[in-house]
Amino acid sequence: MKLLLVEDDASMQTTLQRALARRQIDVHVCGDGALAVTQWHAIRPDVVALDLSLPHQDGLQVLAQARAEGLHTPVLLLTARGTVGDRIIGLNAGADDYLPKPFDLDELEARLRALRRRHRNALPSEADLPARVQQVGALRHDKDSGAVYLHEQVFELTPREAALLTALMAKPGHAVSKERLFELVFPGEADVHYEAIEVVVYRLRKKLADTGTALMTLRGLGYLLREDARE
Repeated sequence: MKLLLVEDDASMQTTLQRALARRQIDVHVCGDGALAVTQWHAIRPDVVALDLSLPHQDGLQVLAQARAEGLHTPVLLLTARGTVGDRIIGLNAGADDYLPKPFDLDELEARLRALRRRHRNALPSEADLPARVQQVGALRHDKDSGAVYLHEQVFELTPREAALLTALMAKPGHAVSKERLFELVFPGEADVHYEAIEVVVYRLRKKLADTGTALMTLRGLGYLLREDARE
């Protein structure tokens, strides 16, 4: 499990990183509220543990910004503010659970894993998605608008990169031949060299880095798109 810990106390950062690592939880730390959402996008955690008292931007502001930007990762609030009113404010702002400090490490782990489990069970399966939508990992292609989204934000692509990506998203996990992709990316362009498709593949592969989706080359078969198992 990948956890983003947004906490400015250096001692707690170190303690939780070490303790949770022994429990097979990969902890990424952010100590500044103003940087939290940027790291959230980059890391793509399974769960976020969010302190309310942070420098530059408090936890509720971080949470509100994340939800506004389409980040639906489950959030566990960690804070010394233990009143019922604070819990209600946090939950109404979009948090999924609340754990006041000081807390027991076993309870923290149990709550984190429960949040991840509930979130995964709540995600729609591929069969539940409308036919007009194609999805691979965090990438989503809306056939009606033609747009491709990453974490619900528009994924900036050139027309040729978009043509290549949507062709691969139509057959996730299956190879699409180089010849077929060339026809789709360069339709009717007889003066374009066949190797030009490799340039588009190279550029798209760079843009897909750190998105959790990999563009694979299969010698003799073509290219395929799949979720990156390393994420």
